[in-house]
Amino acid sequence: MEQDTIAAVATPVGSGGIGIIKISGRDALSIAEAIFQKTGNTPDSWRTTDAHLVAALHSHRLYHGHIVDPDNGRVLDEVLLAAMPAPHSYTREDVVEINTHSGRVVLAATLALVLKQGARLAEPGEFTKRAYLSGRIDLTQAEAVIDIINSRTDKALEIAASQMRGDLKQKVEAIRDILLDILTEIEAVIDFPEDVEDIIKDGKAVAVIANKAIEPLKVLIRQYDNAHILRDGIKMAVVGKPNVGKSSLMNRLLQNDRVIVSPIPGTTRDLIEETLNIRGIPVVVADTAGLHETDDPVEVIGIQKTEEYINRSDLVLFMIDAGEPLAREDYRIYETIHNKRSIIVVNKIDLVDKGAGPDIPDTWAQTPAIKISALYGEGLGALKDLIAKISMGDFPLEPENVTIPNLRHKIALERCLQLATSAVEAIKNKTPFELVAIDVQEAIDALGEIVGLTTREDVIDQIFSRFCIGK
Repeated sequence: MEQDTIAAVATPVGSGGIGIIKISGRDALSIAEAIFQKTGNTPDSWRTTDAHLVAALHSHRLYHGHIVDPDNGRVLDEVLLAAMPAPHSYTREDVVEINTHSGRVVLAATLALVLKQGARLAEPGEFTKRAYLSGRIDLTQAEAVIDIINSRTDKALEIAASQMRGDLKQKVEAIRDILLDILTEIEAVIDFPEDVEDIIKDGKAVAVIANKAIEPLKVLIRQYDNAHILRDGIKMAVVGKPNVGKSSLMNRLLQNDRVIVSPIPGTTRDLIEETLNIRGIPVVVADTAGLHETDDPVEVIGIQKTEEYINRSDLVLFMIDAGEPLAREDYRIYETIHNKRSIIVVNKIDLVDKGAGPDIPDTWAQTPAIKISALYGEGLGALKDLIAKISMGDFPLEPENVTIPNLRHKIALERCLQLATSAVEAIKNKTPFELVAIDVQEAIDALGEIVGLTTREDVIDQIFSRFCIGK
């Protein structure tokens, strides 16, 4: 690990009550000593040695005082300071956190003073990277930090918190330990081939790999396939011909008049995106330009953007008017979206008799349909339930199912599954154990990539580059 001392503003930019500057490294305490004047102490009586500072300040307690420029005695701010000597800190290094008043100028001035005393500006995610490199957390827990910061729903936060507690780490390490035990037995067979029957008995290794490695791997992969959208979210497009109520539905979902609603067709000419929470799923929903034939060059551009957005969407809400027969534009739109996950939304049921509506072709029966009134909110709850059901499949949203790998984890789990399955087949086919050992070792290494034991340095750097500076 690098030995230099790093510092950064750890709170978002902007005005607020409190801003925090974090310092970590071997000089963190002496830097704090140089610029912090504790209430009730003069600078000369307080600035002595690191040992004195640690003795004077109890760990993990806030102390009131002022940030003072040692060159001219100018007071920058009234602050609270906490010192956390190693190893009892986030990074397992000496850490100091300075709580100033929040504001761009005061934070910048205080950080500049810290850097002037010998610290350097931290890189994105460097505090968490140091926590990982020191062994305080593994790589899955480090990734959970950014997931917690980026959580957009309570369910996404629950998933990230589970990973931060080490739930995924424990499951991965349990599988890895099984494979390590099997590898030990295989290597013993290689060293003592005459005792093979005593070491590998009656297909026991095959059963252990199948039941305690392959099956748990399949469960974790299924959890990603079924429920990663709880963390990652989905992109949803609301499409239809002009004036079917797309903007009204968008406003109703957002519970806000975000989009202009007008009886004049073609009011929406550009994509309008917003993020919302539907049954615990983060959804980026877009109101799109009405799809129809037009010579208006601005509408043509909007329609082209809509078609591009449909291709990128995970789910499409196809809106039709309950009071009008299906038009040529409706059939054309359905042909565009029928191969995607989609829902037919029959809107404006408040304008027709109960049970009435356009005749939907039998060929559309594969696409679920629901009737609503975007104007009055009728059927909106059922629509949200259907969106969640289609997005999630049959994955139960229970606490025991909250351990969901991310895509990087899934790729490594799939590789481990492939290698473990290959090892089982090799043992059954009496393949030389030297070759079996290669598959098992590579399977172990694949799991090591998840927790950070065998992860390439460039992958680690890429993971932490997604963090903000100060975390």
